[in-house]
Amino acid sequence: MLEIIRNWIVVQGLDLSFANILARSLIFTLIILLSIIVYVLAKRFILRGVAVIISRTSTQWDDIFLREKVFTRLAHIAPAIVLYVSISIPFAGYDWLITVLHGLVLIYMIAMSILAIDAVLNASLAIYTTYEISNRIPIKGFIQVFKIILYSAGIIFILSILLNKTPFYLFSSLGALTAVLMFIFKDAILGFVAGIQLSANRMVSNGDWIEMPKYGANGDIIEIALTTVKVQNWDKTITTIPTYALITDSFKNWRGMSESDGRRIKRSISIDMNTIKFCTEDMLNRFSKIQYISGYIEKKKVELQEKNRLEQVDNSSPVNGNRMTNIGTFQAYIKTYLMNNPMINTDMTFLVRQLDPTEHGLPIEIYVFSKVKEWENYESIQSNIFDHILAVVPEFDLRVFQDPTGTDFNKLVS
Repeated sequence: MLEIIRNWIVVQGLDLSFANILARSLIFTLIILLSIIVYVLAKRFILRGVAVIISRTSTQWDDIFLREKVFTRLAHIAPAIVLYVSISIPFAGYDWLITVLHGLVLIYMIAMSILAIDAVLNASLAIYTTYEISNRIPIKGFIQVFKIILYSAGIIFILSILLNKTPFYLFSSLGALTAVLMFIFKDAILGFVAGIQLSANRMVSNGDWIEMPKYGANGDIIEIALTTVKVQNWDKTITTIPTYALITDSFKNWRGMSESDGRRIKRSISIDMNTIKFCTEDMLNRFSKIQYISGYIEKKKVELQEKNRLEQVDNSSPVNGNRMTNIGTFQAYIKTYLMNNPMINTDMTFLVRQLDPTEHGLPIEIYVFSKVKEWENYESIQSNIFDHILAVVPEFDLRVFQDPTGTDFNKLVS
């Protein structure tokens, strides 16, 4: 082709040397124009046609590939192919220049191919996140490893072109740099290994509520990447934790609570032990008017009377035999009150118990599970329960223990 155009120019009456330069320039210009035309066709027509076809399909996969610009980046390779194939025509006889231009075009094609594959990986991750399994087994860390390998291989291929060495020569040279590479990619390697363990053992997933005081983390996991795990705390701050720290350090995962049928309420109130006593008839008559325990009191009175009769107990002293106490009746009331609370899951662990007495009184612990697990509603239910319990304590001739305050000392002085 070069010879034909050059001869035609010579026929027109121009000098041979000038005709040679002009012919090469014309062909090079035509190649550039052809590349631009190919790019415009690929970008303006083919890509738009693909976009129209994708918009009419029911699947979302192709939409994600389009959004991640996979096809756009592939379109940049088309004009580079034209240049690579035809660049030797105008520069025939200048092998060194052809080699340089081929190398530059090839570097461009490698770069665009890497970006296209990167977009494919991004699209694959986006598609994966549309499935429920993505919350249980996150793969972002693995995608990042593939990207590191991809870009590293791309850099090696580009260097092999620039240095005029085979890629295998450069790959073999990496053996001597193993220690340096391990130091540079230490966090990535640790994160990759940790990611495998976390995924294989299902230790954490996106959306899990974890607590890790060492790093000030207390909230939901929003991202599990190659080297970091992001936790959005309840105050909306973001804590970043090294991925391998979830393997080497301890943390609490609340997933079990989230997947169960309830959320635990474990709280106690301390009763002043000076107010604990046997129930008198007057007290029992008063307690019988409380609906939740009226049946319990009548049943208990009959049961204890029969037991004391069989044991021939001397009733002249309340110490003899079996007697009801105000603290026991209070516990029975709490238990019945909670069992009638529609927000409490009675199918799970249900305890109202006494803990060891301390210098702060006798703790009465409530250990139950609420049906509601959302934080705000859970706290509201817990508050309502203890508001009520604290309010009814005096009805059983008991008193809540609390350390003396300035007001108490002022009363003593007055």
